[in-house]
Amino acid sequence: MYKASRYLILLTASALISVSALAQSKLANTLKAIESVSSLQKLETSVFPEKYLLKVTRPVNPEAAGEMAPDMQTYVKYADPAARKADAGTFEQRVFVCHRGYDKPTVIVTEGYWADYAMSPTYQEELSRLFDTNLIVVEYRYFGESTPEACDWQYLTVANSLCDLHHVVEMLKPVYPGKWISTGISKGGQTTMFYRSYYPDDVDISVPYVAPLNKALEDGRHEPFLSKQVGTAAERKQIEDFMMELEKNKSVYLPMFQKFCNDKGYVFRVPLEEIYDLCVLEVRYAMWQWGTSVSTLPKADATAEQKFRYFIGINDPDYFALQTPYYSFNVMAAKELGYYGYDMKAFRKYMSVKDTKNYLLRVMLGGDEQNLKFDDTLYRHVVDFLKKNDPKMMYIYGGIDPWGCSGVAPWLKTSKKQNLKVYVKESGSHSTRINTFEEPRRSEIISTLKTWLAE
Repeated sequence: MYKASRYLILLTASALISVSALAQSKLANTLKAIESVSSLQKLETSVFPEKYLLKVTRPVNPEAAGEMAPDMQTYVKYADPAARKADAGTFEQRVFVCHRGYDKPTVIVTEGYWADYAMSPTYQEELSRLFDTNLIVVEYRYFGESTPEACDWQYLTVANSLCDLHHVVEMLKPVYPGKWISTGISKGGQTTMFYRSYYPDDVDISVPYVAPLNKALEDGRHEPFLSKQVGTAAERKQIEDFMMELEKNKSVYLPMFQKFCNDKGYVFRVPLEEIYDLCVLEVRYAMWQWGTSVSTLPKADATAEQKFRYFIGINDPDYFALQTPYYSFNVMAAKELGYYGYDMKAFRKYMSVKDTKNYLLRVMLGGDEQNLKFDDTLYRHVVDFLKKNDPKMMYIYGGIDPWGCSGVAPWLKTSKKQNLKVYVKESGSHSTRINTFEEPRRSEIISTLKTWLAE
């Protein structure tokens, strides 16, 4: 009884101290006073003086709330025309505010997925670390804890996500009046460039990392890149030989694959053998995307078990399963982000799947989402914006990353823009960041950003 009472007293005292500290914080009081902020939680941090998690109330349908710019309305399409004017309710969006100083620049991470990582006390983003800035992280709608209770996929659009970002920036600019940098990685990098193209004056600088800009559901540039361009002919042959081993000896590996999926509880929309074939085709993409050296491929005398473990380690079949954590992404890829296809010519006679066209719709989506139609308006809008404008914008790519071949680098890096920059690390994968560049390129990138911040 004594220990329990003592614990209660300590817990109460701790809570009072926390509330008191919160009450004394000028920043906390400022953030709490913002109309759309429904709750505020102080977070532990070892790298910022203050850090908070905000829950921001957002309309599921920003257009009906009068938030959407007219030029965005022209391309947004809904399955139900009445949805355009419908009040679809609200949801709570997670926004992380990491404070260093009111007089410092601010980096906003235009996250493309969930933002659980931002809860870590040690988290700080690369640009924030390099330039000693404040840091804002916005979780993407329909991901993580920023998912509406009624998950109506009509309102999961890039345009609506950009309205979310615009609201956050408008909400916090009075708090942080200095320079703003938007940045994101992969789908977050896509969001960075989409955001700049529709709200060009919201931020001063944009740094999209490894951001594709796909022009179709199956863009068409990835297949020749993987089969003929990336790496050396010998490296491409080694990967193809391993894939051929998996297909020619399917009778050995398929039972292992089935046991693995059964043990994990995976359920698929198509027969298991088709999933196996798609996973084999995915090997080539996954290895180059993450820069997995061909030297790690199992040798010819490796056991079947060793080869299977390597295969399954390259790409887990949950990618194609009903249990995938990426369903929201799949919906967006089908509608407006686009994706990649597979080159199966060399393996066709060994495969049960005879055609991979539209595999994302057929395998990775269910219900009405299988009937989604890709709209390239977003792609065309961004290309037009980049060709006609010269914003302070810096693209970072990895040269062996398949996502980069459908990015802006192939056609933009040779342009004669004064501000718009494209940096490609030739040996870089999807993990390419500014600090992974070798000197003197790394210093050149940092110096350019410093100059922009000082202007």
